Amino acid sequence: MNARHGSAALAQIVEALRNSRGIAHKRDIDAVMQALPMAAAIRHQGHTLAVGDDCAAIPDGDGYLLFAIEGFINEFVEQQPWFAGYCGVMVNVSDIYAMGGRPLAVVDALWSRGDEAARPILEGLAEGARVYGVPLVGGHSNGRNDREQLSVAIMGRAKRLLTSFDARSGEHLVAAIDLRGRFQEPYAYWNASTGAPAERLRADLEVLPGLAEAGLVRAAKDISMAGVIGTALMLLECSGKGAVIDLDAVPRPPEADFLRWLGAFPSYGFLLSVAGEDLQEVLSRFAARDIAAAAIGRIDDSRQLDLCMQGQRLPFWNLAEEALIGCGPRRGA
Repeated sequence: MNARHGSAALAQIVEALRNSRGIAHKRDIDAVMQALPMAAAIRHQGHTLAVGDDCAAIPDGDGYLLFAIEGFINEFVEQQPWFAGYCGVMVNVSDIYAMGGRPLAVVDALWSRGDEAARPILEGLAEGARVYGVPLVGGHSNGRNDREQLSVAIMGRAKRLLTSFDARSGEHLVAAIDLRGRFQEPYAYWNASTGAPAERLRADLEVLPGLAEAGLVRAAKDISMAGVIGTALMLLECSGKGAVIDLDAVPRPPEADFLRWLGAFPSYGFLLSVAGEDLQEVLSRFAARDIAAAAIGRIDDSRQLDLCMQGQRLPFWNLAEEALIGCGPRRGA
């Protein structure tokens, strides 16, 4: 591919990602941040604790309590009720591990049109709790609603913390993704969880608190519905940093459409900011679990995210001029 075609292809990717549904949903957070009074950021044991992370981190004794919640789009709950229930546990568990923690328990809030409509959602919740070894300890239900609606909350605990606010300039941006899966059609959900051995899934997630407790990583984020690039942007915004990402370096399944993959939610996917002296050890720990991991960019002080592909480079987002989730230094977080 010549330079002109490469530049055109990259420009199309930039435009498509900026206008994607995943990015749009994250932009909604900024309005919430402006409307509600939020607790001020604090420094604790070398970490920044602020609103906008995968979990709320609450100092507690010699560690941290972690608290998070996920709500699910009505369309998804209607069309794939069992998988929505399963994801209620899976995505919350991922948020806990992204903070260097381990899950303690989950609760759910389920509105439905009655017992039969609620049953597959509850069965998915129960299976997710079994697979990930997290007790489902209660919740709230209403069987007289006009549709199915689901949210799930989780608590966990971390000995050493990973945050979205502690990436440092000069560090490598590492993407770690389990490619042993398939798309959960028709959505851009990469399902590397259902059907996999429960013991393997739990051990794969243990890599994250292991890295935190070994002091190898301080900053990380779960790859969300905003995909690899949108999640990187949130991490950079929270840390007040910028980066250049090489799209050619992003781990991906060989058969997957590239643009769809860049915007996909992987059931196991994390971004980490890693110092140069620790990079090989971090990559080797993921490789030992057959998790695809690679350095895809470098963190800098620019507060701008640029994307590179096939020798071409274009700006994607200037955080100094335009917030995404409103949790960066410009907003006082």
